[in-house]
Amino acid sequence: MRRYELVFVLAPTLTEEEVDEQVDMYSKVAVDMGAEIVNVDKWGKRRLAFPVQKHKDGYYTVVTLDEPGGVAIAELERRFKVSDAVIRFLAVRIDEELKRVQKFETRKEARQKRRSRARSTKPPVANEEPETDKE
Repeated sequence: MRRYELVFVLAPTLTEEEVDEQVDMYSKVAVDMGAEIVNVDKWGKRRLAFPVQKHKDGYYTVVTLDEPGGVAIAELERRFKVSDAVIRFLAVRIDEELKRVQKFETRKEARQKRRSRARSTKPPVANEEPETDKE
C-alpha cells in the first residue's frame, strides 16, 4: 500500500461552508476510487508566499491517504486542474521516505551487531610484565 500526502490550496473567495464542501467532495472521490483516507488536516486561511492567480491568500488543506495503485491521485489531480476553486496543489508519495528510514535503521542495527560480535570474539589481552634481559 502506498501512502500519499496531498496538499491543495483553495481560493480565498470561497466561504467556510464551500471550503468544507470542496474538501468533502475530493475526499469522497478518493474513497470512491479505492483510496483510504488516513488524515484530513485543514489549516484554514493563510497568506501565500507569492501571488497565485492574483490571490494573496488561500485555504490550505493536507490530506494523507493510502492507495495501492495511484489511480485516485491521478483522478484528483485531473479534477484539481479543471477546478476554478483550486489555485495550487501538490501530491507527494511519502512511503518511499519511510522505507528509506527503515532501511537505514536495519543497516545501523546490523553494523552494531557485527561490532559487538567482533569485540566479544577478540582474545583478552593479558596484563603481563614485559620481560627484561638480565644477564
